[in-house]
Amino acid sequence: MIAAIVPAAGQSRRMGVQKATTVIGHIVDQLRQGGIGEIYVVVGHHADRIAEGLSNRPVHFVLNPEYQQTEMLSSIRCGLRALPEECAAILLALGDQPAITATLIHSMTEAFSTGGRGIVVPVYRGRRGHPLLFARHYCQEVLSSYDDVGLQGLVAAHSSDALELCVSNSEVLSDIDYPEDYRREVARLAAGQTGGSAEAGDD
Repeated sequence: MIAAIVPAAGQSRRMGVQKATTVIGHIVDQLRQGGIGEIYVVVGHHADRIAEGLSNRPVHFVLNPEYQQTEMLSSIRCGLRALPEECAAILLALGDQPAITATLIHSMTEAFSTGGRGIVVPVYRGRRGHPLLFARHYCQEVLSSYDDVGLQGLVAAHSSDALELCVSNSEVLSDIDYPEDYRREVARLAAGQTGGSAEAGDD
């Protein structure tokens, strides 16, 4: 089983609760359509309101009591600790990346199943992006390492075990940091744009 973690503990501070819930809801929908059945949304700021806004979706909520920390790694670790034992791999989907698509998720999980690597990362024109998929045996390493660099440190430390999935759309490199980013992504989603095709390649 592949489970997804969506760190969303601090998203409402930038976008507001309603906007954050809209974006996270879209991400959850794409994950499910891409074949991910177990989804863990890590909440913190306005946790109750975000959980209420997503109550019609079958997800697990994990509270990050240290959500005021700026490091996303804190929320990722909370999500990892909540995963069931039968979870074989983890797909980390940013809570502020609405450009994620079901097609991309399916391509990544397929690459993980058939590619013989423990890490799968989408790459656009030589640049690694998100989401990130990694095998469960890396969990303890993530729980105890990479405080200064985040999960890019995991990929760098195990580059020989990383399968780069080449994609045709730059959206794997982008997330929402400012209100104009949110408006841009909402307009893009309304226009029905997709994340393009994907093709696996060696690191």
